[in-house]
Amino acid sequence: MAALTQTAFNGTALRAATPAARAQRPRIVAVKAAAERPLWYPGGKAPAHLDGSLPGDYGFDPLSLGSDKELLRWFQQAELVHCRTAMTAAAGILIPGILTKAGVLNVPAWYDAGKVWINEHPGFPFESLLFVQLLLTGWAESKRWADYKNPGSQGDGSFLGVTDGFKGQSNGYPGGLFDPFGFSKGSEESLKQYKIKEVKNGRLAMLALLGFAFQYVATGTDPITNLTDHLADPFHVTFATNGVSLPFVGRQ
Repeated sequence: MAALTQTAFNGTALRAATPAARAQRPRIVAVKAAAERPLWYPGGKAPAHLDGSLPGDYGFDPLSLGSDKELLRWFQQAELVHCRTAMTAAAGILIPGILTKAGVLNVPAWYDAGKVWINEHPGFPFESLLFVQLLLTGWAESKRWADYKNPGSQGDGSFLGVTDGFKGQSNGYPGGLFDPFGFSKGSEESLKQYKIKEVKNGRLAMLALLGFAFQYVATGTDPITNLTDHLADPFHVTFATNGVSLPFVGRQ
């Protein structure tokens, strides 16, 4: 009776969790985190080589171009350069266009700017400008390539008396003189968000530049003029009435 009472009081002994069972828990959490990861196609499955560690990685690689690890690293660096170039170019097209429309500036549209400047400055022939540009760009790209192959190598030594201004945060993120507002000096989480925002805005800028080029082919003018013309007559000035986007409709 005493034994029965003691057994009822103590209850049934439970089996301790085995090390194997405990080891499975992180995997369950990892799978859950992967399932909650935002993807370009909700409910889809990201390729194995896109694990979400790169800024702006939403699992989009339908042709598996980045399946090679080294090639994926190069694609990331190339995208960063194109993003930054496109954002600078988009600002250089839109801001002068807006200020010219507002009467603050009087500058030619982006597709005529280079030609107009060269015609107004005959002392700087196009061939000479092209040579200097190729020389300077080639030098900068050679330094970038060297830093890509050997990260951090281009921050050593001195350039025009500057010693620490070129020491980068990581490959593709130079920091120093290229981070005058100190965005890279915040927390890891804020830096991560800045990187994501940079890629998102850069991709948008690349699409915008493509749109600017198509607009010029279709209408022969700049995006600000296209916008103001459309706002002035929204029912008759559209992509369907320029005679190019939908040629079978015809120009109104």
